[in-house]
Amino acid sequence: MGHILKIFAIGLVVSLFYFSFGFTFLPSGINTKMILALFGLLTASYHAIQNRSLKVSRPLLGAVGFVILFSIICFVSVDYHHTNDFSYATYFVSFAVWIFSAYTVCTLVRWGHGTVNISLIAFHLTGACFVQCILALLIDSSPDFQIWVNRYIDQGQDFLLEVNRLYGIGASLDNAGVRFSIVLIMIAGVLSNEEAVRNSRLKIVMLLTGFFTIIVIGNMMSRTTSIGTGLALLYFMWNTGIFRMVIKSDFFKFHFIFGFMFVLALLVTAYFYQVDSVFHDQIRFAFEGFFNWIEKGEWRTDSTDKLNNNMWVWPTDLNTWIIGTGLFDNWIFGTDIGYCRFILYCGLTGFSVFALFFVYNAAVFATKYRQYRGMFFFFLVLTFIIWIKVSTDIFLIYALFYCMDMLSNNKVLNPKNENRLLYSRYV
Repeated sequence: MGHILKIFAIGLVVSLFYFSFGFTFLPSGINTKMILALFGLLTASYHAIQNRSLKVSRPLLGAVGFVILFSIICFVSVDYHHTNDFSYATYFVSFAVWIFSAYTVCTLVRWGHGTVNISLIAFHLTGACFVQCILALLIDSSPDFQIWVNRYIDQGQDFLLEVNRLYGIGASLDNAGVRFSIVLIMIAGVLSNEEAVRNSRLKIVMLLTGFFTIIVIGNMMSRTTSIGTGLALLYFMWNTGIFRMVIKSDFFKFHFIFGFMFVLALLVTAYFYQVDSVFHDQIRFAFEGFFNWIEKGEWRTDSTDKLNNNMWVWPTDLNTWIIGTGLFDNWIFGTDIGYCRFILYCGLTGFSVFALFFVYNAAVFATKYRQYRGMFFFFLVLTFIIWIKVSTDIFLIYALFYCMDMLSNNKVLNPKNENRLLYSRYV
């Protein structure tokens, strides 16, 4: 019972980190990510005192260098154009908040399981996303629950209600879609690379339950989830041998369970599509491109039409191409496209550094965890694809990995004679 409570507590903190939100009874600038960052700062300071030194890994120092350089370029753009839009000039603050809040998460994971690794992080993030999908359905179907959530949780729900979109607690629109996409790729990574996980029916079922739930309900919340769906399925096909028309022997159990759960997910979705009018409309929204392809012979959605016709806004002079305009906030150029907004804000100079920052992050962990290099490659692909639609970045997942490494290398927390828990202890 005590272990279950630990897992529940860790899962709650993971969700507060991954899907941060504010409270209506606190100042608007304070959210759960910032609260966790405060605890992370205190915990990291305590660990530094225990070690009698402050040690930061070289890869993290390299990331800090990229962030400082990017922030300086953005500040120069703001100062040069005499604006007061410091959206990304203060990116180093956001970076620090993500790092320290991730430190809290990784510390708790290690406290609950005796270790912290990619598989454990994937399991907890999958659980957080699964719960958010269920919460979204509850909020949409229960007016009383929706009123209770809106009374205490501050997440811009007035706009969400206006556009009639599903939302969880801290999970909505493209931010949710990007986070769902990250987790779908992680699930594919763990199931493709961890034999210990594939040998457990329970663990396969747990991950695939989250996988198919995120694909269906996640797309109902944000169609950006479809990007992660496509990349995760491509990752599965490449690693399991299906792409080469070969099924590896150690993947037989996985393929059987995957096929069974895939059919089950289709049947359940088809059933509710037929009997529930609200679910029917949400499914048609989630997979609008697929329905248009089947019914009209063309793959298109209203959002992609708007994206292609109205959203590509580029600089009109050389100076803006080089250093930008120092303007980003309040949808000032009438576009959500990340490439356009970044270049209009800090020019190709700033955007190049920002893009290289994510290439660097992916390269660091692809080199360190070679069996997961495919996962980090797909993270990098995801980064550049989502900027076609929004300006959201995925540094939050790298923050977890940087902190995971710091805790693994902590001599006080990892004495040589420590009895480590078995690798198979995930839940």
